[in-house]
Amino acid sequence: MNAPAVGLTATASPLDARLNRELEGFRAADLYRARRVVEGAHGIGLVVDGRACISFCSNDYLGLASDPRVAAAAKRALDRAGTGSGAAALVSGYNREHAQLEEELADYTGRARALLFTSGWAANLGTLRALFGKSDALLCDELNHASLIDGARLAGARYVRVPHADLAGYASALDDAKAQGGEVGIVSDSVFSMDGDEVDVPALAALARQRGATLVVDDAHGLGVTDGGAMALADVYIATLGKSLGAAGAFVAGSEALIEFLIQRARTWVFSTAPPPAIAAAARAALRIIRSEPEHQTRLQANIARFRRGVEALGSGLPFSLSPSTTPIQPLIVGPAGPAVVLSRALFERGYWVAAIRPPTVPAGTSRLRVTLSAAHTEAQIDGLVAAIADASLGGS
Repeated sequence: MNAPAVGLTATASPLDARLNRELEGFRAADLYRARRVVEGAHGIGLVVDGRACISFCSNDYLGLASDPRVAAAAKRALDRAGTGSGAAALVSGYNREHAQLEEELADYTGRARALLFTSGWAANLGTLRALFGKSDALLCDELNHASLIDGARLAGARYVRVPHADLAGYASALDDAKAQGGEVGIVSDSVFSMDGDEVDVPALAALARQRGATLVVDDAHGLGVTDGGAMALADVYIATLGKSLGAAGAFVAGSEALIEFLIQRARTWVFSTAPPPAIAAAARAALRIIRSEPEHQTRLQANIARFRRGVEALGSGLPFSLSPSTTPIQPLIVGPAGPAVVLSRALFERGYWVAAIRPPTVPAGTSRLRVTLSAAHTEAQIDGLVAAIADASLGGS
């Protein structure tokens, strides 16, 4: 064994000492988060940390992440194209699977072109930084996803925080931004990931057209699930492949000029190794299923309605409030972080996995259980979760 460098000891570094103090603070405030290990496919029925449970915290809204047809498409591509793309798309990493997926996504969204990114985070950061700069302004919903917030700030544009889904606030901010000159972008999620509510995309699109602004919409939680207008109306349409499509990655869809410009200037695309071809093949298979089997969306909507009816029938006196969401995201707002963790743990002990979402993911005082519904859930599983929520909330053993 090599001797330690002269002057170094086994004591904790100043960095570790500082980080350990902060970690202890997270634990004391019930804000410490830990991973749980899932064995096998990430479907509805899971083995988590060695324990069987039913998952109600995945974004696999249409149940395609464990669909054997999607897996089979990936396996065939593995045999044809191997495991990795080996380089960025502009070098040698652009596989036929990538090209075909982009063509099919463009057709599905009704856009001229689509461009595949490694993740939703990469798509949002790369797109906003490429399209806007220091002389421009970006008007952003205060509850936007962190990737939109970081992308807008990294662009160097004037960052204007607009109250959540406030059309009058957008109009006022647009007037101010136009008076200062430069390009103006309106940036918003379509479905907000922690509340499950939807922005009025048609109204935002009309506002953008009237004032000469560019509308950028992240439809990560809407693609294949809701029809809020983003696909048809956003100037820059961004969505992920790891939620309703059960695969991984993301894409931007829009005009010929938009996609060609991003190919030249989106740094998170230019300087990233292209995704594995097998992932693109899986996404293609999932997209075919979405387009040819609308019963998945129909079943999802029925499951959302069944869950809401069940929770509403529990009556008052429960330690949470059900948000007025019509999407698969159904938050139970608890408030303090500690009780949210306790309720989540009680449900897990009853065989139902529902994650407790706490600050900084959500504002202080709004910790919640983020229930997410899937087309793959059965009526019995939904009814079982509702019964478990009632039992855990009333302190049943």
